[in-house]
Amino acid sequence: MQVIGNIINIFEKTIKYGILEIQDGKISSIKILAEEAASNTPYILPGFVDAHVHVESSMLTPVQFARLAVVHGTVSTVSDPHEIGNVLGKAGVEYMIHNARQTPFKFCFGAPSCVPATTFETAGAIITPSDIEELFQQYEEIGYLAEVMNFPGVLNGDEDMLAKIALAKSYNKPVDGHAPGLRGDAARKYIEAGCQTDHECFTEEEALDKLKYGMKILIREGSAAKNFEALIGLLPEYYNELMFCSDDKHPDNLVEGHINLLVKRALSKHPSLLFEILKVACVNPVLHYQLPVGLLREGDNADFILIENLQNFEILQTYISGKIVAENGISKIPNLPSEVVNHFECNFKTAEQFQVKAEGERIQVIEVLDGQLITLRLECPALVKDGLVVSDVKNDILKIAVVNRYHDAPPAIGFIKNFGLKQGAIGSSVAHDSHNIIVVGVDDEAITEVVNMIIKARGGVAAISGKGVKNLLKLPIAGIMSGEDGYLVAKEYSAIDRFAKDLGCTLNSPFMSLSFMALLVIPNLKLSDFGLFDGEKFSFTSLFIEKIN
Repeated sequence: MQVIGNIINIFEKTIKYGILEIQDGKISSIKILAEEAASNTPYILPGFVDAHVHVESSMLTPVQFARLAVVHGTVSTVSDPHEIGNVLGKAGVEYMIHNARQTPFKFCFGAPSCVPATTFETAGAIITPSDIEELFQQYEEIGYLAEVMNFPGVLNGDEDMLAKIALAKSYNKPVDGHAPGLRGDAARKYIEAGCQTDHECFTEEEALDKLKYGMKILIREGSAAKNFEALIGLLPEYYNELMFCSDDKHPDNLVEGHINLLVKRALSKHPSLLFEILKVACVNPVLHYQLPVGLLREGDNADFILIENLQNFEILQTYISGKIVAENGISKIPNLPSEVVNHFECNFKTAEQFQVKAEGERIQVIEVLDGQLITLRLECPALVKDGLVVSDVKNDILKIAVVNRYHDAPPAIGFIKNFGLKQGAIGSSVAHDSHNIIVVGVDDEAITEVVNMIIKARGGVAAISGKGVKNLLKLPIAGIMSGEDGYLVAKEYSAIDRFAKDLGCTLNSPFMSLSFMALLVIPNLKLSDFGLFDGEKFSFTSLFIEKIN
C-alpha cells in the first residue's frame, strides 16, 4: 500500500513531498519525490499521543474511548487505570487491558501505585507491590508505574511506596510523578527517588523548579484542570522535556477534540515552532515510555495521520499499524459491547442522614475554583434553621456529601461555594480517587433523591430539579463507565451537563469539578467519606470553626 503526501520529518525538521510504502503494518520505505512540499497536498505526520490520561474519566471503556480518539489523530495513550483499580483492584486493571485488546489503538497502561490513594477514605480495593510485580510480569501493555501521588510517603521513606518504585526500576519501567505545588529541596528529593514526570504543575515557576532537577513536565488541558495557558510559555526553550496530556477528559469534550486541539493552540502562539510542537505532541511520549508507536521512519510501525494543511490541521485520516482507523471525522473502529463488572454494595439513604446539627456559628467551606483541581478554604457564617445547618443558597454555600458505596456507613457532610445551584441537586459515583458517591444540593430531600438514583443504577451521574424532574446517565461498569456507544454517552452527558447548568450551576464542567472534591491528595480543603479533610496538614478537620479553635 502507498500513501502520498508532504512528509513531515520531525527529527530532521524537514517537509518533503514523497511516498510511504506500507507492508505488514510497517513503513517499508520512504521515497522522496521532491525536496519541498507540494501544494494542495495532504501532510503526513506521526500520530498524537496523550501522555497521561485516565480513560475511565471519559466514562467510556477503552473500546469506546479509542473509537472517539482516533478521529482526532490520536493513536496512543499513556493510561493510568487507577480509577477502576480503586474500585476493583488488580482485576480492574486487567479488565481495562482485555477490553483494550479488542481495538487496534495502542494503549499503554500503568500499574497503579496508590490504590487506595490515601488511608483517609474508603476504596473498593488495594493494589500491593506483589500485584504490581505480577502486572509487570504478565502484561506487555503495562509500561510504567502510574502516578506516585503519595509524595509525602516518598519524602518520608514509606516502605510500601519505595518498594513499588524499586520494582519499576528493576523492570526498567518509567515512574510517573504527581506532586502539586512541590518545590525546592522537597521536589529534588522526590525526583531523585525516581519520579520522572509531573502533570500537576499549575504555574510556570513550579514547572521550572522541577525541570532544573531533571523532571519532564506534562502540559495538561482536561475537562476540569486546565494548565495550558500557564505552561505553554515553556515550549520554546524546553520542548525536549515537555509532553501534552488531558489527564481527565469527559465524553462530550472528547467528541470535540483531543491532543490535536492543543497542537492548534500551541501553533497559534508559536507559529514558527511547528517541529518543536510536534515533538511534544508525538515524539516525546513515545521515546520516554518506549511505546510501540511509529514515528514516520523506515522500519517503524505505520502509525501516522494525514492532515489537510498546516493552517487548519484538519485530520483527514488516521492510520494504526498500516490500517485506516478514522477518515474524514468518522471512526472505523467497530462499536463492540463490553462486559459489565462492578462493586456497589450500599443501601438507600434517607433525608435525615444528611442533616447537620449546629455545633457552632461559623463553618469551614470548600471553595471550588473553575478549571482547577485545587480548592481554597473559607470561613463563613453557618445558616441555621431549627438547630440544623442548611444550604445558604443566597450566598452560594451549599451542602456537599460523600456516601460510601462499598458498604453502609453514615454520609460525610460539608459545605461548598461556587457551584451556584439555585434548586435541586447533582451527584455522581465518579469521585476521585475512591469513587464513592458525591453530591451537592440545595436541600436534603434533593440530595437524598440524587444519591438513591445513583445507588439504584449501581453507578451514574444524576441530577434533579426543584420540581422533581430527574436526569440520569447510567454508568454500570465499575460505577464509573458505560459500555454504550461513545457518541451516545457523550450526547447523554451533554444533556445532563446542560441540565445542571439550568439548575444554576456556573461551573464550566459541573460534574468533572464535583468529581475532584473528594480528591484528598490535592489541597486545600476536600471531603472524604470519613469527613472534612485538610490537604495541607494531611489530616481531618472539623466543619465548625469553634471546634478547631
